Amino acid sequence: MTAFPYAGYAGRYLRVNLTTGKIETLPLPVEWAEGYLGGNGIGTKILWDEVPPQTDPLSPDDKLIVATGPLCGGLMPNASRLEFVSKSPLTGIYGDANAGGHFGPELKYAGYDVIVFEGRARAPVYLFIRDDRVELRDAAHLWGKGGFETEQMIQKENRDPEIKTAVIGQAGEKRVRIAAIMVSWRRHAARSGLGAVMGAKNLKAIAVRGTRGIRIAEPAAHRALAFQMHSQIRANEFFAGVHRFGTAGLVSLMQPMGRFPTKNFQYGSFDGFDAISGETLREAHLVRDISCFTCPVGCDKVYSVMSGEFAGVTTSSVEYETLNALGAGVMNRNLPALLKANVLCDDWGLDTISAGRTISFAMELVEKGILSRADCDGLDLAWGNYRTILELLRRIAFREGALGNLLAEGAARAAKMIGNGAERYAMHVKGQEIPSQDGRAQQSMGLAHVTSSRGADHLKAFPVLDETGYPSEAVRRYGKQYLPELVDPLATRYKAMLVKDGEDFGAVIDSCGNCKSGGTFVMAEVYWQEQAEAIRTMTGMPMDADQLRTIGERIYNLQRCYNILHGITRADDVLPWRFTQIPSPSGNAKGSICHLDMMLPEYYARRGWDAETGFPNQETLARLGLAEAWARINQAVASGATQEIRARLGWAAPYTGPVRDDL
Repeated sequence: MTAFPYAGYAGRYLRVNLTTGKIETLPLPVEWAEGYLGGNGIGTKILWDEVPPQTDPLSPDDKLIVATGPLCGGLMPNASRLEFVSKSPLTGIYGDANAGGHFGPELKYAGYDVIVFEGRARAPVYLFIRDDRVELRDAAHLWGKGGFETEQMIQKENRDPEIKTAVIGQAGEKRVRIAAIMVSWRRHAARSGLGAVMGAKNLKAIAVRGTRGIRIAEPAAHRALAFQMHSQIRANEFFAGVHRFGTAGLVSLMQPMGRFPTKNFQYGSFDGFDAISGETLREAHLVRDISCFTCPVGCDKVYSVMSGEFAGVTTSSVEYETLNALGAGVMNRNLPALLKANVLCDDWGLDTISAGRTISFAMELVEKGILSRADCDGLDLAWGNYRTILELLRRIAFREGALGNLLAEGAARAAKMIGNGAERYAMHVKGQEIPSQDGRAQQSMGLAHVTSSRGADHLKAFPVLDETGYPSEAVRRYGKQYLPELVDPLATRYKAMLVKDGEDFGAVIDSCGNCKSGGTFVMAEVYWQEQAEAIRTMTGMPMDADQLRTIGERIYNLQRCYNILHGITRADDVLPWRFTQIPSPSGNAKGSICHLDMMLPEYYARRGWDAETGFPNQETLARLGLAEAWARINQAVASGATQEIRARLGWAAPYTGPVRDDL
């Protein structure tokens, strides 16, 4: 095998055919690294090349790509991330999920950058990797187990507690469309329902132990840069707060903004926010701080409930999103019950965002009289009923009962199945539930939700400069001419620029293997030039900021093209009526709506996309080396294939019609 020309990469990838049991170790194509870096980018390229739009996400023809990046496992801050990419069972379009922890570096140390799973095993299996030893093993004894027990059993039977795993719980086995993948240590690739893809393939787990290192092209320069980045992050004015509270600290910041979604987005503030805030969480339940690989921030924590109804509950990775979706979103102010809900989602393998939003959707249907108690299998879906919330999580994860089986489809699909106006209350974009932001309180987030390539999402663009205002970082990145509007969350001016730039940069971050929230965006120390220098000194690949921008654009445009093959158009870049027609009643956002009509045209212009269709222009794709994509999408549209596939997606577009009194 010819040596891979760039350091930082293992230079090899695995193809695992679950149908035949054949495992191939192949050289990583150099053009993948040069054109798409790794992680998210390589995953997108493989999906585009190998998974046609007519593929059912839960069929053997779908593929699951597990991909690290060139910085993963290295010295840079937060170099722990890896990507899972597949066609999403939840949305039916492009899907990905990102996780930190220690699994990604372990895969690199075993000598592999990427794993491509295809086909379906006849019976449950798991993939075992120990350096050059790669084999499929029987997983019948693991099937039916939760994620925690599965990892422990794999480590015990292999007599190695250092084995890192990526596993599914019962939700993935049951093909729940909001199922997550848990990676060591208790981190999750949760969005897009990719745990269901593993379940559909009868793939219970991936277990890896690596004992090799990775080369660095310019050790002295890279070490100096890494030290500089670690030092700057620790010196940043926001470091102490992020270290102390993690993302849970955002609860108290978002509440006065009216950006803390409450009661299925009916409100943007929660009168019980103090009971579930990061400050309360730390004071009442903190055990210790923990970190992902090479993270100087340590935003993760271990929490325990010492007394009361939920005494003995111990958990970690309690994020802002979970505190909102299973807290304010369902009007639940019982923090110990919320910690129990987090444990159940982690073990059974549920995306806490989608699970909470789907439950709040059901609660509003009861409130509006669309679902009766009989429809709810006798459960009391009153707002804030934490016992019902916990029971519903179980029924969703195990597809138990009519309601549990229905909600396991996600809010958008469930709404379509219920009918009778239920779709008005499913808060989603392109089939994926909207996370814990309100576009009425932060205009850039409203735009980011509709332009995200995987459906409603805050992490694709991750526009944080206007959350609470970061003027110094805004000036460093863009210049002072964009102030004050750029950092004003209620202003629409320049937000298209912010979102487009964030999406391109985010695609690069997700392709390199470092973390957005811990050390890249929130800590405001790494931007295009620093990232380019990190890649160059790590790999030896020629790289500057302009080249990196082109790669980010290429990745994001190819994701858009993949969605276009599924019939996605400008008409799908919409928010539900609640965000664009009902003024926020909460906090600083009181009286505000999300003005997509003022931001989307500029966004399309900046992207080089057609304003009527939302398709990338021929010139844009040619500039990015994607001329083949232009030809392919135009042929598909002309043949009528995109319209046919669009009709099979399974979810109805979010309700954007006229507001009536009964809404």
